[in-house]
Amino acid sequence: MILPLLAGALLLGAPRTIRVAPGTALPTISTALGVAADGDTIRVGPGEYREPELVIARRLTLLGEGWPVLVGGDHQILTVTADDVTIAGFVLREVSPSATDDRAAIKVRDAGRCRIENNTLIDTFFGIYLSRAAGCVVRGNRIRGSGTTEALSGNAIHSWSSNDLRIEGNLVRGHRDGIYLEFTTGAVVRDNTSSGNLRYGLHFMFSNQCEYTDNHFLANGAGVAVMYSHHVLMERNTFAESWGSGAYGVLLKDISDSRLTGNRFDRNSTGLFGEGTNRVEVTGNEFTRNGWGVRIMADAHETAFTGNRFSGNSFDVSSNSANAASRFRGNYWDRYAGYDLDRDGYGDVPFAPVRLFALVVQQNEPALILLRSFFVSLLDLAERVAPVLTPRMMEDPRPLMQWPAVAP
Repeated sequence: MILPLLAGALLLGAPRTIRVAPGTALPTISTALGVAADGDTIRVGPGEYREPELVIARRLTLLGEGWPVLVGGDHQILTVTADDVTIAGFVLREVSPSATDDRAAIKVRDAGRCRIENNTLIDTFFGIYLSRAAGCVVRGNRIRGSGTTEALSGNAIHSWSSNDLRIEGNLVRGHRDGIYLEFTTGAVVRDNTSSGNLRYGLHFMFSNQCEYTDNHFLANGAGVAVMYSHHVLMERNTFAESWGSGAYGVLLKDISDSRLTGNRFDRNSTGLFGEGTNRVEVTGNEFTRNGWGVRIMADAHETAFTGNRFSGNSFDVSSNSANAASRFRGNYWDRYAGYDLDRDGYGDVPFAPVRLFALVVQQNEPALILLRSFFVSLLDLAERVAPVLTPRMMEDPRPLMQWPAVAP
């Protein structure tokens, strides 16, 4: 008699599948959430669902079948407050902007191990917002905004005071920032495409021990900003087509103990801008067709550039002081006209990448109009013959003769 009772009790506690569809006994998601228990799966059928804010306060899985559409308005669509929640397979759209409320299509608050995968978000103020979240995965989502001003646009993927996140394989565009991380530790941002955002494709501040690899940041208003952080790895990313007086492929500000390896900086006003960087390694990157390949300020300490390619830039390197202390060694320069008598693959005479005219433009930007003039060509020639103003500390003593480098 006891065994059947135990079996019945276990059966009652077993995870269930709850189905939601228009015209059935459970026509709304809010009703299904009201009857769901920890471990249940809610499967939502095709259709359009206009409901009040949906709060997921239990450990469950919410799956869309046939791309059901969840419509917001002047409120959030989904708020997650429980651990171990999965949301996948939905179209979420139309969350109106607010000057006082960071409303989002999906907001995770004080929860862990959530999974937000394979959703489409259209015209939502904020897209996916993680607040004090831990161990969450945001993967394979398509997020498209249509904001015209920064004040009325939120971020596509936003993290605040979170840790151990994985943000992978997302396609984001048309927001204020594509991916924004603040006070976030241990995040891995991989294989995302962030393009056409009003401000930054990637923007993070006070976020340490993070990795950003194999991402594409294209045609964002101000490029990418990495600020006030340490132990950051940026590897095999593409930073391209960020044009404007305040636009950069990557802006580094007050960054320490970090590495940039194997990245492409292509067709930006400035490929890499560094201010207040400390113990940063820039290795194996390509700086091509930029206005400035690298602009590194005099307050950058122990910042080393090795094994990089500089090709087709108007200015390869510029600084705001002749006393700049960044180090260049073993890079390839398309302007190098030296020789390699011992055939070890490195030039026998140093190369000075900082043009005298670059220092002139640094102090007086309108002078840029003279860039292709005969006068500037003479100025550069005179400085190469008798260098007096360009920073000697920033010479490359062993410039590469070929790219990619050929082992001797």
